[in-house]
Amino acid sequence: MLRYVTTGESHGKCLAVIIEGFPSGVKIDTDWINEELRRRQQGYGRGGRQRIETDKISILGGVIRGISTGAPIGLMVANADVKIDEMPELYRPRPGHADLSGALKYAQGIRAVLERASARETAVRVAAGAVAKLLLREFEIQSASRVLRIGAVSVEDSGELSPEEIVRLTRGSEVNCTCRKTEKRMKEAIDEARRKKDTLGGIYEICISGLPAGLGSYAHHEDKLDGILAQALMSIQSVKAVEIGLGTAAGTLPGSLTHDEIFYDSARGYYRKTNRCGGLEGGMTNGSDLWIRVTMKPIATLGQPLASVHMESKTAQKADIERSDICAVPAGSVIGENAAAFAVAGAFLEKFGGDSLTEIRRNYEGYLKQMRG
Repeated sequence: MLRYVTTGESHGKCLAVIIEGFPSGVKIDTDWINEELRRRQQGYGRGGRQRIETDKISILGGVIRGISTGAPIGLMVANADVKIDEMPELYRPRPGHADLSGALKYAQGIRAVLERASARETAVRVAAGAVAKLLLREFEIQSASRVLRIGAVSVEDSGELSPEEIVRLTRGSEVNCTCRKTEKRMKEAIDEARRKKDTLGGIYEICISGLPAGLGSYAHHEDKLDGILAQALMSIQSVKAVEIGLGTAAGTLPGSLTHDEIFYDSARGYYRKTNRCGGLEGGMTNGSDLWIRVTMKPIATLGQPLASVHMESKTAQKADIERSDICAVPAGSVIGENAAAFAVAGAFLEKFGGDSLTEIRRNYEGYLKQMRG
């Protein structure tokens, strides 16, 4: 089973991740991983923390001479802004954040809660996802993400784009958007929110191509890939909804406009002319591209804070203010893309599992031959 666990706080010495179940023989490209971390730090509307940190990984174990060994892989991202022991306690929880519930649950102050609940923890989630992408690349499985909406500004429907097209069209975009005209309007919306001391959420889309049919399972609820993806993405800070394929629109359409008809060709095998299901049927991949949309709420820290209650005096006061972003949707798209890649890599290893890349490749090629036959 491929899994990871993270540790560390926003203003502690470091963030770290241990990845278990990763096979031997995969080249661990640190430049690739660091580029994913750089992408996560970019985006119009980010806060001042991104000017302080330059996230790069240090390998703690599980990699020798640049190749995975099959042992747990340890990765660390050092924090530049280390001041956790000097930071004051907070008493006015922010609506929409983990502050109040976390303080009540663990019987401690808000500071300890927000240091761990902070979205900075996603730096090492991205590192774990980047390692998973290195495995998937060995089998020509590609992924990409793009921002569809920020606030009230959205991209006109441009149809399905391949990961390669998304990467090409988003290159250089400050909001990870495929349309430059929409990007301009998105940035204007972020500027307006900044002037109003408010925040904005939005929607991003993830595409993963090259997946064979049969990843996941219909037999056990915990093995259904759509459920695994939903958990991986919903666990990211600020995410409020996950849709696959048509998503909520499927509830408004008849079956004839919801499902993907099946065809067969001796050269192509089974195929579909549409992909309304987003590449997943019955909890399993069906050979089409995987399409996921993710909705993020606005950041919970507002420059003009919402009403709250002082946890000691119980008097009505405004919520505390911490340094934060105006909009984190572009960064969220990178985080989601890597979280989805890790989930897919787990399903891939469950299906074709082996201790080494050589063994996995043999299992994979045998399965493709079986399907063609």
